[in-house]
Amino acid sequence: MHHTENSNPEPQALNSSPTSPGLLDYLTVIFKHRRMIFRNTLAVAIITTIYTLLLPNIYTAKTLILPNQEDKGMMSAMMGQLGGLAVLAGGVGASIGGPTTAELYVSMLKSEAVKDPVIEKFGLMKLYSAKYRVDAYALLDKKTLVSAGKKDGIISISVSDKDPKLAAAMANSYVEELARLAFRLNVTGAGQNRTFLEDRLITAKADLARSEDNLKSFQAKNKAVNVTAQAEAAIKGVAELRAQLAVQEVQLATYRRQYTDSSQEVKNLDTSVSNLRRQIAKLEGADGNSAIPSVGSVPAIGQEYVRLMREFKIQESLVELLTKQYEMAKLSEAKDISPFQVIQSAKVPERKSKPARSKIVLVWTFVAFITTVICTFFLENIEKMTDRNKDLWIETKKIFSFWKKFKNQNK
Repeated sequence: MHHTENSNPEPQALNSSPTSPGLLDYLTVIFKHRRMIFRNTLAVAIITTIYTLLLPNIYTAKTLILPNQEDKGMMSAMMGQLGGLAVLAGGVGASIGGPTTAELYVSMLKSEAVKDPVIEKFGLMKLYSAKYRVDAYALLDKKTLVSAGKKDGIISISVSDKDPKLAAAMANSYVEELARLAFRLNVTGAGQNRTFLEDRLITAKADLARSEDNLKSFQAKNKAVNVTAQAEAAIKGVAELRAQLAVQEVQLATYRRQYTDSSQEVKNLDTSVSNLRRQIAKLEGADGNSAIPSVGSVPAIGQEYVRLMREFKIQESLVELLTKQYEMAKLSEAKDISPFQVIQSAKVPERKSKPARSKIVLVWTFVAFITTVICTFFLENIEKMTDRNKDLWIETKKIFSFWKKFKNQNK
């Protein structure tokens, strides 16, 4: 009997092992430390409330603008006559494959060319207590938000400030300075293009007159010379392509002075030039000595006539294209309209945009509550430590205190 009572003590030890804490245990710990939780949470709520009340109200004024779409009337008709060529006379954002007009305007609004007049107009160097201009730029960027809609292209300019009147005035001033800059760039670029095209057109007209005289002189000497209608049509086709090639090569050279070879504008136009060269080579054939071998045999005496006619047609087509571009450049230079439409001017905001005081107080009060509850569980675990764990905890604290004192002495 005695042997039976003392045997197999293991089940008894297993039954005495502590179980994992449940919901009731957590609630008990919270209720036990309820005073500390309430005091800490209330203190943070009061401090946060006082802090938010000391924060100044910030007002945000917004203006919306819509960049003008390309004209669908005479300008589009002339563009169609050019066979889809990009014109040198184009204004802001007209380059092939380049960024949209809205994206260009956003970049211009963020440039120093627009920000400098705004800073000077409102005395922001003094208002922001900025020692250097770059500091004023940084502070102005923090207060200003410029964005463009991806679908509609509408540009939004928002300015925030403690003074609602100043915020509205600055937002409207951004629009005014953008209009001045865009107009100045458009007129300046169009004027330069007009002058360039005018000089190029004078040269082309002189070349056309010379080629016409050469052709008439040859015809006067060789009255019997004639070519087939098919050959003449091919000559005209090649001449038009060569005229377009000449115009695009001029534009490519212009782009390479303005952009790098890796830019999308240069890449797209370079591809277009290469395609034109391939088309011309295909029409003229692999043999460069033959004028137009693909249209059939041409009499020997007519070879010179074909060459002169082709040269005349090339110069004629080139003059025609340059004349259209020159007229477009003059129209672009004379155009005195706003490059965009103002959908919504900035008005003095009546309500603050920030700070959201209620939200700030609620968030920090909740954080304080959760943090205090976690601390209570930590304190409860320390109280329930075994003697061995308590000794280890005390030793750890001593080591930490010694290390801290050692660091302070070495300083």
